This record gives sequence, C-alpha cells and structure tokens, in this order.
Amino acid sequence: MPRFFASLLPGEPALAFLDEGEMHHARDVMRLREGEEVVLMIDGRLYASAFSPLNRFPLLRALPDTEADIRFTLFQGIPKGDKMDMVCQKCTEAGAADIRPVAFERCVSVWGAKDAARKLDRLTRIVREAAKQSGRSLCPSVSLPVTPSEMCLSFGGFDAVLIPWEGADGPGPLAWWHSLEKRPRSVAVVIGPEGGITGGEIALMKAHGGLPVTLGPRILRTETAGLCAITALMALSGNMEGAEN
Repeated sequence: MPRFFASLLPGEPALAFLDEGEMHHARDVMRLREGEEVVLMIDGRLYASAFSPLNRFPLLRALPDTEADIRFTLFQGIPKGDKMDMVCQKCTEAGAADIRPVAFERCVSVWGAKDAARKLDRLTRIVREAAKQSGRSLCPSVSLPVTPSEMCLSFGGFDAVLIPWEGADGPGPLAWWHSLEKRPRSVAVVIGPEGGITGGEIALMKAHGGLPVTLGPRILRTETAGLCAITALMALSGNMEGAEN
C-alpha cells in the first residue's frame, strides 16, 4: 500500500492530514481515489487509513511496528562525490535511526557554509523516501557535519560505540555480541572516509569509550562499510527475524 508521512489533526485524535507535498504526491502524482487504502506514518507509528481528497484521513487501525529494538546511529566520514546519497538511502533501509556526517582529517569532501543547507535538504529527502519505501515506522534524522571532537562528546549517550577499522585488533560483530552481559538499547557505528581514520582520531575515540572492531579480512569501501556493520548487528540482535520467531 502507498505510504505517507502524516500528522494528527488538532483536536481530532482519530483523523490525520498530509502536508502539501505529501498530499500533492497522493492526489496528483499517484492519483489515488477516495477510499483507497494507504499507510500513514505518524510519530513513529503506522496506521491503516483510506485516501481522503478532503485531507481528513481516518485512523482505521494500528499496524505492527517495524523499528528495531536497538537504536543504531551511524557516524559517517564524509565521502567524495554523491556517495553520501547512497549511504543515507541504504542505511535507512537497513534500520539506522540517525545519520551524522563527520569531517574527519582525511575527508576530501568538505561541506562549505554555502552548500551545507542544500546538501542536508537533499539527504533529508533521500532518507524520507527510503523510509517510506522500506516500510519504516520512523524517518531517520540527518544532521550537519560534526568534528571528531564533537562526535566524541556524544559517545556517553550510547550503550556502545563500535569503530569498524582496518587496523583493529579487537573482535568482530559476532564475538562482540556474544561478549555482552546486557543487551544494548543504543549503538553507534563510526565509519571513516576513503582515506581512513588517523591514529590520533582512533586514540581520541578510544579515550571516549569507542571500541575498534574488525569486519573481517576484506577492505570495505566507506559507502558500504556502515551498511555491512548495521546489517550484521541487526541480524545478530534478532531484528531481521519474522514476527513469529
């Protein structure tokens, strides 16, 4: 069924409405007819509804939540060209809840003050469409780039911070998962840019609680490493199983 982001009508808890862009897409692009079934995404929950040309969508029934029970945040070293588009799209499909670009020392691409807002707007649109396409209950957030130091200051808000790194002598995802005494509720994954993460940056992250891990003997590109890491963690945590398992 077609999926749309919606908001509750003020004072009408059983009705929702679409913003101008979503309504245009439903009415003028998809040419939905009155009463056709749709799915509404409202504040992290899914509802079955029916298209309303008057923009008053009834909440017919709640649908099962599709979000993981672990919140995954991706700190992505800014890659070259349009690779960040792919990172945002595919990691949204995989289940990332937040995507935060990081301006590491070896990043070739730099977001200038003039184009940062434009880039963020583009990535937000990509994430929004990927969330709808993949049936997410929530739309991941995308932020403006932070420095490694600013990133490290946020590490205390996560149960674990994993740093896939080709120089890691630590565990891989499987060994790390089996070493846990308590199931985490929030996990950050830090991915470096094409040139990699410097030794100084690794030391800084370790000092703030980050754990370098391996993703095996193969070298992954920056635009695929985060996707692989999040997918592995989703599988290990049982978040890729069916509802009956």
